[in-house]
Amino acid sequence: MESNNITNKQVVIVKSQKSVGISLLLTFFFGPLGLFYSSVMGAIIMLVLGVTISLLTAGLGYVLVDLICMIWGAIAVSKYNKKLLNVE
Repeated sequence: MESNNITNKQVVIVKSQKSVGISLLLTFFFGPLGLFYSSVMGAIIMLVLGVTISLLTAGLGYVLVDLICMIWGAIAVSKYNKKLLNVE
């Protein structure tokens, strides 16, 4: 007769933390495209918003968009790292 050996296997998933500094550099130099490192949804939203604001203000509003991207990126990375470490 066959024996059913049930073995419990532990699976460990390893993820590395993201860097707030890298997020700030990427968003500073690439704006909404750099936000993809931190938040994909945030990057998509800011791409649409950035294009709209840039068209309406002849490009002058892009400085504000870039600043918002930097703040959003830093907050998103911070939240990601806290969630990764289960710290509340």
